[in-house]
Amino acid sequence: MPRTLLLRNGTVHSPADPFATAMVVERGGVAWVGSEGAADSFADGVDEVVDLRGALVTPAFTDAHVHTTATGLALTGLDLAGARTLGEALERVRAHAAARPADRVLLGHGWDASVWPERRHPSRRELDEATGGRPLYLTRADVHSAVVTTALLDLVPGIRDLPGYTPDAPLTDAAHHAVRAAAHDSVDAAQRTAAQAAALDRAASLGIGSLHECAGPQISGADDLTGLLSLAAERPGPRVVGYWAEALTSANDAERVRELGAIGAAGDLFVDGALGSHTACLHQPYADGPHAGHTGTAHLDAAAVATHVTACTEAGIQAGFHAIGDAALTAVVEGVRAAADHLGLARVRAARHRVEHAEMLTPEHIAAFAELALTASVQPAFDAAWGGESALYAQRLGAERARTLNPYAALLRAGVPLALGSDSPVTPLDPWGTVRAAAFHRTPEHRISVRAAFTAHTRGGWRAVGRDDGGVLVPGAPADYAVWESGDLVVQVPDDRVASWSTDPRSGTPGLPDLTPGTPLPVCLRTVVGGHTVYERPNE
Repeated sequence: MPRTLLLRNGTVHSPADPFATAMVVERGGVAWVGSEGAADSFADGVDEVVDLRGALVTPAFTDAHVHTTATGLALTGLDLAGARTLGEALERVRAHAAARPADRVLLGHGWDASVWPERRHPSRRELDEATGGRPLYLTRADVHSAVVTTALLDLVPGIRDLPGYTPDAPLTDAAHHAVRAAAHDSVDAAQRTAAQAAALDRAASLGIGSLHECAGPQISGADDLTGLLSLAAERPGPRVVGYWAEALTSANDAERVRELGAIGAAGDLFVDGALGSHTACLHQPYADGPHAGHTGTAHLDAAAVATHVTACTEAGIQAGFHAIGDAALTAVVEGVRAAADHLGLARVRAARHRVEHAEMLTPEHIAAFAELALTASVQPAFDAAWGGESALYAQRLGAERARTLNPYAALLRAGVPLALGSDSPVTPLDPWGTVRAAAFHRTPEHRISVRAAFTAHTRGGWRAVGRDDGGVLVPGAPADYAVWESGDLVVQVPDDRVASWSTDPRSGTPGLPDLTPGTPLPVCLRTVVGGHTVYERPNE
């Protein structure tokens, strides 16, 4: 059993006591939070007293959308996320190939031509030269398209006849899925386990106590999911909740999901693709599409969505979908509503079905999310990376449509449950950065308070998996918490529309670190899951 601890002489972020400075942890749960004076009465009855020395204690974060193995491979392998030019990206490919002579297939991630001055992807000829003719699989930042070498194409019979294949453009759709399967087959069990462990360790070092793994047959394979869940159960580290993105046609199909250890047929069950790859499904054409009238790719229609939601609801598991474009979100809303008409609205609402990304929402979509109790599992770092008047979203959609994306304030006003995540490795594991991105959205009317974003990144993730007891430090909650070195604590709100009393200390609103852009983010000193320490910052 975990030791009984008294943490004192700090700041404990708890709705049970907005001025708490101490907390007792017992049997893996929070037993008490309160003031320094009251802490004296607990000191003799615990195994250990921890002097926080002024540090901040918060609930551990939950990252509600992660691809753990891919994250680990990016951490330990070829990551092009920081490449500033095409030339720099090719040089990194060249160096990685030289450093990994034994790899059957070279794996890399993170290129984004929209931020390069050349404004073009690496050509197959350039990649063939940089790798010395070896197989290479290199995903775009959104992971919905990839550039590959000729040697990798040669490993996939019939690849040139599949939808999504173009002679020298990034591969999408079925062609992309085929090369991804060939590339991932090259990763042996030891490599996969090492990558997963690296990702879990990185998460723990950032104060993340739980991850939602979004697996599926078109993403990472059953062995990857079962291996990750086994690894997470065997070692100290973040909790991992698994989703399996396979469409169901009847409640009986859910047995497959349960056998894998997943709690739902959800996550990246693709209704469409991504904006960066021109594969998100839109009602109106892309502003910069590959050809006139291009509106992206639809994978599931409203009827298929209705069938899946009905099957999952009847089986007692969560359904969920990846939907980014407005046409994809329309299909989701229409499909879930059809399921609710068949099964009854209350039954569908109680299932807490999810939608991942949900970027191109209209007011009608938002109202439907609230009506149907759909959780919006969103990634604010997408806006930080690609939002604004001239970045990728504006390039793809035009500035006017781009300004409508990721409307977090409207979602909260409507009562839509929010859970925040990274979609790592699409954007990095970075919980405080994620909260900052939501609070300082590039479109001001979509900004939410730091407190609301923090709640969505802690308690919101627990609620998204159907649990209301975690993500908050109150008696009876799981002892999943993080200890932080931070600056001044403040109540940070989006603008002057928020009542001034909420920022007054007399209001009793617990403070959080100042996340104004440019200020240092908090540093994690310790992460604890279920009362067990899973990360402790080394002494420097």
